[in-house]
Amino acid sequence: MKLFFGVLMALTAAQLIAQVFAPGARLEKIYEGGHLTEGVAVAPDGTVFFSDITFTTETGMQAGHILRYDPKSGKTAVYRSPSGMSNGLKFDAQGRMLAAEGADYGGRRITRTDLATGKSVILAGLFEGKPFNSPNDIAIDAQGRIYFSDPRYLGHEPIEQPVMAVYRLDPDGRVQRIITDATKPNGVAISPDQKTLYVVTNDDGLLGFDRLPKGAPARKGRMELSAYDLHADGSATFRRRLVNYAPEDGPDGLVCDAAGNLFVAVRNEKRFGVNVYSPTGEELAYLPTPERPTNVGFGRGAEATTLYITAGGSVYRTKTLAPGHQLASRP
Repeated sequence: MKLFFGVLMALTAAQLIAQVFAPGARLEKIYEGGHLTEGVAVAPDGTVFFSDITFTTETGMQAGHILRYDPKSGKTAVYRSPSGMSNGLKFDAQGRMLAAEGADYGGRRITRTDLATGKSVILAGLFEGKPFNSPNDIAIDAQGRIYFSDPRYLGHEPIEQPVMAVYRLDPDGRVQRIITDATKPNGVAISPDQKTLYVVTNDDGLLGFDRLPKGAPARKGRMELSAYDLHADGSATFRRRLVNYAPEDGPDGLVCDAAGNLFVAVRNEKRFGVNVYSPTGEELAYLPTPERPTNVGFGRGAEATTLYITAGGSVYRTKTLAPGHQLASRP
């Protein structure tokens, strides 16, 4: 099943600065029928994995799924269900799948799965003896350290951490809280030169104990994309806000290409799609999507210039000129 959404040809020359997307590229739908797709990531063999977050109050208590798309056959199948309400997915340098499992009857933890055996281990389930809020997105540095955001958007579970933060999980298993000033962190990404940790703040004004009644107001907070100096020891210091989206909704997930440019899934109702920024926050291109996007991920190898986009209940792909940034493989 393929549906083409010919948007790129309609973009203006100003929006195609630096020719971010391949000439004549189109947005192709490769999957539909999910509830809220998220966390798209490509395994070393080119298989595409993504989460389907099935809000329990809206899906008859479905327990969340991880799906697997085979680019060769064009077929999608369930890889794992329940998923622990997985959100962000990433593959480490050894080809193992990391999952940020959220709340709403989910695991509220970071897990790692060996694709060869299917077996998973819990890498982080508590901080200072208390459950995380709802791990959301993951980034991995060249030393194998894992960075993950921990906001709360939905779920009945009590909130026991004193702040919504970004954490670092070291290879020896130690967990450090490294960013506490993002208010409600969401997407995280690391620059190819390992010197910058990008953090999305998306504060919808909700804590997820119960969804507000229809029409009830919620005061939204900060909506922005920020850059933090990432130090050699894995600590991070706020550098500057790159983009301010307030009072509209801000971004969700993001990734970097090999040149260091940022591909950001922006959920602004007035202008939603994938925004491409330079490392200093200059907008280089804008790709509208048919549904509000949640995350982005690049392919690998010969498909390194394929950009996958989760949006609504669907998954799309298109072609870029620069390849995506990926960790170097290690045995």
